Amino acid sequence: MPVKLDIPAGNFAAYIFDLDGTLIDTMPLHYRAWDKAMRQVGLKTQLDEDLFYSLGGVPTLKVAEIIGAHYGLNIDPVKVFHEKERFFLEEHTEAQPIQVTVDFAKSVYPTHPLAIASGGTRDVVLNSLKTAGLTSLFKAIVCADDVTHGKPAPDMFLLAAKLLMVEPTQCLVFEDAEPGIKAAIAAGMRVVRVDSRIK
Repeated sequence: MPVKLDIPAGNFAAYIFDLDGTLIDTMPLHYRAWDKAMRQVGLKTQLDEDLFYSLGGVPTLKVAEIIGAHYGLNIDPVKVFHEKERFFLEEHTEAQPIQVTVDFAKSVYPTHPLAIASGGTRDVVLNSLKTAGLTSLFKAIVCADDVTHGKPAPDMFLLAAKLLMVEPTQCLVFEDAEPGIKAAIAAGMRVVRVDSRIK
């Protein structure tokens, strides 16, 4: 878990947070769910962890397509996507908050609007926030379902800023994965990298 966050200097009007791997340590649970789902459709080896983590923030359906193509599997991405979500929801109560990020969110919540911008589906995102007791912190919640282009495109972050009624350049983003960091930069936002992966 990160010891501290490297918050850049400046006055920000709003804060936008990725969810998985940034506020809640769900990435290992998502990895196990993907591994199970892909094995059901013919994966003969353990899912490559580096491949999985490189796709952090990418919409779930797109992840199914990318992993299937990587291993040369002829899959139905929609079916795999639903199986993966089912496996994840069976285990998600084990997820722990990433305390340093949660503490920061709680510290700015009284004075600044906050948003979630997650590549997960709305039902899974809402379930995770509720389980972690974090739902009330966020004025806006943007999910994969809300945009045509997911991370690394900037659409999620731009929509979050619009919902918060704040200029994109006045937002600070918290992200753990490269696609999300690229998306935030493309939206004209500053980014705090949250390194939550156990090395």
